[in-house]
Amino acid sequence: MTRTPDVTVVVAVYNTMPYLTECLNSLVGQSIGLDRLEVVAVDDGSTDDSGAELDRFAERYPGTVKVIHQENSGGPAAPSNRALELATGRYVYFIGSDDYLGDQALERLVACADAHGSDVVVGKMVGTNGRYVHQALYKKDDPDVSLYDSALPFTLANTKLFRRELVEKHKLRFPEDLPVGSDQPFTIEACVRARRISVLADYTFYYAVKRGDASNITYRANHLARLRCTTEIMKHAAGLVGAGPQRDALFKRHFTWELAKLVQDDFPALDPQTQREVCAGIAGLADEYFTDALRDAMDVKRRVRIALAQRGAVAELIRAISDEAAHGAPPLLLEGGRAYVRYPGFRDPALGLPDRVFEVIGESVPKQLADGTGLLSAAWEQSGQELTLVVAVRVPVSGDTDGAVIRLAPKAMPKSADKPGGRRLPVGTELPAPAGESSRTVTPDGLATVLTARIPVRPERARLGVRAYLDVAGSTYEVPVKTLGLPLPLARRWREKAPYRVSANANTKGRLVITTAPLWEPSPGVGRRLRRTLSRVKRKVTR
Repeated sequence: MTRTPDVTVVVAVYNTMPYLTECLNSLVGQSIGLDRLEVVAVDDGSTDDSGAELDRFAERYPGTVKVIHQENSGGPAAPSNRALELATGRYVYFIGSDDYLGDQALERLVACADAHGSDVVVGKMVGTNGRYVHQALYKKDDPDVSLYDSALPFTLANTKLFRRELVEKHKLRFPEDLPVGSDQPFTIEACVRARRISVLADYTFYYAVKRGDASNITYRANHLARLRCTTEIMKHAAGLVGAGPQRDALFKRHFTWELAKLVQDDFPALDPQTQREVCAGIAGLADEYFTDALRDAMDVKRRVRIALAQRGAVAELIRAISDEAAHGAPPLLLEGGRAYVRYPGFRDPALGLPDRVFEVIGESVPKQLADGTGLLSAAWEQSGQELTLVVAVRVPVSGDTDGAVIRLAPKAMPKSADKPGGRRLPVGTELPAPAGESSRTVTPDGLATVLTARIPVRPERARLGVRAYLDVAGSTYEVPVKTLGLPLPLARRWREKAPYRVSANANTKGRLVITTAPLWEPSPGVGRRLRRTLSRVKRKVTR
C-alpha cells in the first residue's frame, strides 16, 4: 500500500547553496520521521550547485525527497504551485530554501493541528544573521486566533502548516505574476477561510536566514515593483474581506509596513519620476482603503508620510524624511490637551490636511522629546555660602507648556527607558522635588520653549541627573538633558567649614549630571585605625 504522509514540505529552490544543504538536513532530520514526511523540492532553473544537491538528497532518501527541475520562472510562486500539484500529505508546509527548521518542528505542528482541528498552524519564527521577523504573535500559545484581532496580519509569510484539504477545496495557489509577496494572497485567503488558526510559541520552529550578500528576493525588488505587488495583494484581500473594522485590521499591516517602507530614508534619493509614481500609487490605495479609523490606529510618523503622499506633496514629503533623518523628530505643539507634531504640511492651507493627521494619538513620544531637548547654557552663581546652578534648556514643545519644568533626579533612568532617550511615566508616579525657581520663554521661531532653572546646590554627597518633565497629551515624560558638547562651568569649592566640591559633567551618554561630595573625607579604614591607636595609648597611660 502507498503510504499517505502526514506532511508534505514544499521547497522552491533557486541558487541557494550552501544554505540549501542546511535546509534539507533540517528536513530529513525531523523528529516526525521519514515515514511520515514527504519533501517536494522544485529546482527553478538554478545555475549554481543547488540542482545537484537536490538530486543527491533524492538519491539518499528515496520515497521521501522528490525533486523536479524546470526552467527559471522568476520567483517562488511557480515552483511552489508545481509542488502543490504533486503533494500527497494531509498537511502542507512551505520553507524557504535558505532557511531551516527546529528538529521537532513538523511533529509539534501536526500534533497541534490534529488536536485542535486547526486548518492553519503558525509556529514561532525567528530571524538569523540580522534578518527581522515580527515577534508580536509569538507571546504565547493560542489554539484559536483570529486574523482580525491579533498580530497575525504582520505574519503573512506562507511558512506555516496548512491543511491540504483546505488548500485543494478552495484551489489556493500562488499568483505567478508577483515577484515579491506572492505568498501573501495564499496566506490571507487560507486564514480567511480557515475554521481555526492556532499559534505555537513555546518552541522555535523556523529560522529565517538573511544571506550574507542580502540576495534574498525580498531585498532585491525596487520601489515600483514592491508598489505593484502590494497593490495586487490589497486588491485580492479586499475581494475576500469587506470594508469595515476587519479589513482595517488587515490593511493596517500594509499601510504601516509595505507602503510605509516606500517612503523611508531612501525615498529622497529616487529620481523625481519614480517619486511621483510612488506617491500616485500610494494615493490610489489610500483613497480606496485608508479609512479614518485606520489612520488613527497608525503612529503619527507613518500616518503623516502616507497623507503627504496621498496629497501628492512630494516636496513636503522629501523635507519631512530628510529633516527627521538629520535632526530627529520635529517639535510638538500642545493645544487644549492635545499634541501635534509639526511635520511639513502641518496647517498648510494649500494641502488642507486635518490636524488629526499630525496628532499624537495614544502613542508614546519619548524619542521625539529627547531628540530636541538640550542644554543652552549653564553657570554657577554664588552668594556668600549659597551656591546655585543656573541652566537654560531648550525643549521641543510650544503652546500650553505651563507644566514644563526642570527637576533633579537622584537615580539613573531605567535601562528599559534609556534607549529611546526618555520615558513616559506611569500614572501616579511621584516626581522629584522641584529644582528651584524656573521660568519659560518661547523661542523666536515659536517652535520650542526655553526652560530656565535656578538650582540650589546642597552640601551633601549626591549624583543628580538634570531632567526636563513635560506634560504631553495627558502623559508626563521624563527627558534627560543632553549637554550637546557645550562648555560646562568649572568645578567649584564652597563653604569654609566642611568644604564641598560641586561639578557639572556630561556622563557617558552626554547627559548633564551634577555631582556634589565633601572636598576631603577619611577613607573607611581610617576611623578604625585611629580608634585602635587611641585605645592602645589609653591602655599604656593607665598602666
